[in-house]
Amino acid sequence: MPHPAPPTAPHGLRRLAFGGDYNPEQWPEEVWREDMALMAEAGVSMVSVGIFSWALLEPAPGTYDFGWLDRLLDLLHEHGIRADLGTPTVAPPAWFYRAHPEALPAGRDGVRYAFGSRGAICHSSAAYREAAAAITEQLARRYGSHPALALWHVHNEYGVPVSACYCDSCAAHFRRWLTARHGTVEAVNEAWGTAFWGQRYGSLDEIDPPRTTPTVGNPAQQLDYARFADATMRENFRAERDILHRLAPGIPVTTNFMTALSQCESVDYWAWGREVDLVSNDHYLITDGRRTHVNLAMAADLTRSVAGGAPWLLLEHSTGGVNWQPRNPAKRPGEMARNSLAHVARGSDGAMFFQWRQSRRGAEKFHSAMVPHAGTDSRIWREVTRLGADLGLLDGIRGTRTVADAAMVWDWQSWWAQSLEWRPSQEHDARERADTFYEALYDRHLTVDFAHPEADLSGYPLVVVPALYLASEETGRNLRRYVEGGGTLVVSYFSGIVDANDTVHPGPYPGVLRDVLGLTVEEFAPLPEGGTVRLTTPGGPDLTGDLWSDVVIPRGAETIWSYADGIPAGRPAVTRHRLGEGSAWYVSTRLGGPDLDAVLERACADARIAPRTGLPHDVEVVRRTGSTGTYLFAVNHTDADAKVPLDTPGTELLTAEPATGHLAVPAGAVRVVRLDS
Repeated sequence: MPHPAPPTAPHGLRRLAFGGDYNPEQWPEEVWREDMALMAEAGVSMVSVGIFSWALLEPAPGTYDFGWLDRLLDLLHEHGIRADLGTPTVAPPAWFYRAHPEALPAGRDGVRYAFGSRGAICHSSAAYREAAAAITEQLARRYGSHPALALWHVHNEYGVPVSACYCDSCAAHFRRWLTARHGTVEAVNEAWGTAFWGQRYGSLDEIDPPRTTPTVGNPAQQLDYARFADATMRENFRAERDILHRLAPGIPVTTNFMTALSQCESVDYWAWGREVDLVSNDHYLITDGRRTHVNLAMAADLTRSVAGGAPWLLLEHSTGGVNWQPRNPAKRPGEMARNSLAHVARGSDGAMFFQWRQSRRGAEKFHSAMVPHAGTDSRIWREVTRLGADLGLLDGIRGTRTVADAAMVWDWQSWWAQSLEWRPSQEHDARERADTFYEALYDRHLTVDFAHPEADLSGYPLVVVPALYLASEETGRNLRRYVEGGGTLVVSYFSGIVDANDTVHPGPYPGVLRDVLGLTVEEFAPLPEGGTVRLTTPGGPDLTGDLWSDVVIPRGAETIWSYADGIPAGRPAVTRHRLGEGSAWYVSTRLGGPDLDAVLERACADARIAPRTGLPHDVEVVRRTGSTGTYLFAVNHTDADAKVPLDTPGTELLTAEPATGHLAVPAGAVRVVRLDS
């Protein structure tokens, strides 16, 4: 008889999750009691344990030592703290690699990586799969019914730092995968276009991974290998997950994603989101001069979307600086709490950190933690305890869902394809377009869901497509249905061009998007380095584009802005196609800032989205709603006090003060109102 579906929230956790990665094996056991007292002071409700402990749990092949973990879990239970228990399969022991050096991954040049870091795994290795299953089964049998257990945490950050291996084991596995995907060598030849450059194969046995070649390799082969590498990691996750489901029913299983588009490019999170019981995510600010809080919001919205709109869990972020960027600044006073609550606003049912106590040794000893090297007489500790208290006031939001205003179409496989060599402009970057469009919507105070290209979009008044080079015929039909049904669509250049095999769609560009956009593109006209084009419209502002331009031929679309110069001078630059009950906009050059906003302003008018002029810049307002009520989060990322208009009165939960008419949000602070309605 099949087991019932596992829960989608940490088992036995009645509060928002607050805590972090706890690595007590790095400390003498007398420190553990001190940790329990400090966790109580901070309001910690859950910690992640055992993630990198394989060498301690299995110090020799088939020899296990669980005594320290027994004592730790008992201690956590004694103090009312739930455990997110890891399977330590991200870091096999030294003895394993000594016995199975072939389990170390090889780069495209055939050189194997060495032991001494983390995540050095050939996911096609039969020896690794067997050893990972064995330690997972031991943990499941021993701790599946432990009263502290809330969540299983499989592996750690799949795809970081290595996703693909190019060894002979992977070559054999890849051939099996190709058989399952394409069937025959003839079908592979057709899909990959191997007639070009004489690459035709007579047998699947002749196919190797896309290793280093003298010049550009077959792009369709590279794309399939990216899919294969992702699918192989997912096979290993499923193997561990299924063991845990079988031996520890009732406990949800997760693995920590890294959905921020700058942090993990090799994982198709649409596929992974369907495999976990609870979507969880790690997020770290990229301090490269951009507005980091916008990237934070984007990552949170993307994670929520991977979860299908359901609550998710922020499983790692930092209390202060990290240690792996060229420059690692500390967070400013109040920034840690503001970041944490911004994630909660956008759907996380908690805020967890890496890590609890700052390490004295190892590669991450300068990575910030909840208990820093400075100890408890420190700003970080005072902010940690304050955040724990504040989260304790927000337990009512558990299980509620974030309300979105618009959607952005995003696809990891399209990104992989576009990122391959020899495109019309090497500077065109799908992630940059996604970042820019998202920032423009953020600055219009719109909360964004992300959507797979073939997902149902009918619930959104506005959908933007910032970069969709690879698009299926079903995607074209889906977007057409959306517009005909009354939606407003905005598509950026170089979208709809190729199919799943990186084969250009028949007919003029933009392939499967021609009909919905009401135009064709006769020729791409990328700009030289530093080049710009001017766009004009009668009675409206001039715009400046850069990087790219198209020679657009209207086929039913009306011209809104025209090129004033460049190769396409006098031709359409931004168009609108009225189709059915809706409209589809096309932006054929790279716009940003006020120029992109001018286009989105008109698209929002088509979508009947009123401008939110009463909200201050860089003060985000997000709603969560559910059976316990509707909650409005106001997050002030500025250095000035702000006022947010309230249509509905309520009670501010962090101060217990009534909120009517306007909500006062101090500089750098967060306010959360439970609305009376």
